[in-house]
Amino acid sequence: MKIRRVAAYGVCRTADGSVLLTRGSELSAFPGAWSLPGGGVEHGEHPADAVVRELAEETGLVVTVTGVRAVVADVVALPDGPLEHTDRILYDVTVTGGELRPEVGGTSDLAEWVTPAATAGLPLLQFTARALGVRSTAPDEETPLSDEPVHRSDRVQRFGAYGLVTDPAGRILLARITRGYPGGGRWHLPGGGTDFGETPERGLLRELFEETSQRGRIAGLLTVGHRYDPATLGPEGVPMDWHVIRVVYRTEVDEPVIAAVTEVAGGSTDRASWFTPGEVAELPLTELAQEALAQAG
Repeated sequence: MKIRRVAAYGVCRTADGSVLLTRGSELSAFPGAWSLPGGGVEHGEHPADAVVRELAEETGLVVTVTGVRAVVADVVALPDGPLEHTDRILYDVTVTGGELRPEVGGTSDLAEWVTPAATAGLPLLQFTARALGVRSTAPDEETPLSDEPVHRSDRVQRFGAYGLVTDPAGRILLARITRGYPGGGRWHLPGGGTDFGETPERGLLRELFEETSQRGRIAGLLTVGHRYDPATLGPEGVPMDWHVIRVVYRTEVDEPVIAAVTEVAGGSTDRASWFTPGEVAELPLTELAQEALAQAG
């Protein structure tokens, strides 16, 4: 079986460079392995709120999010059989209160500040080792993919990657949502849901070509957000209890071509076009496009 989830983790350091880590308990998938503190994002929860909640549960510390460090993805073979794709959002956090203590009855059993020298000797989960820039002594848990369909529950948590896309002339690339879909008729950032086993960056560049016929490159991470509206109707007129978590990248197209939607894109995008900033100001935009443009300045 293949399953997907979204998780948020905190990178928290002291002045001497020690990092806050937690150890997997017997209830975790990998007992004894060390990880950045954090865990699954609940349905309808903003990832930034999830990391604050998870750190309080696992370490007893109250933290404040100071920024998004990275968004990564991996596929792991769980001990009980399923292949699990996890989209992991890593936040920089600072401690503002609380007292360090281990989690009781959860998936971790110890929380500690670990010095840089000691970190390299721990059995770290692979994503944690990569985030900290050290070599893990734990076995590599990543595994090849299978063709089996992804198992989904009635409540779908969708992860998508989008681009604030520009060209050398300063134009902005947008895609219009087909009427009948949520946001239909409004202009949106190119992008969409990532596939099983696909990184956010790779998913965005694939979607960019499918929706607009452009070849782009990632220039940097802009923001991470979410949208939860359980009353939104899908194309069939049925409410979709979807929780969409969205990462937005600054994306550049060095050699723009005429924007056109390819057949592979499906029916949710009906048009794509380049616009000057002045033209964009006159368009009906989705909430995500408005927020990304405002944040980019």
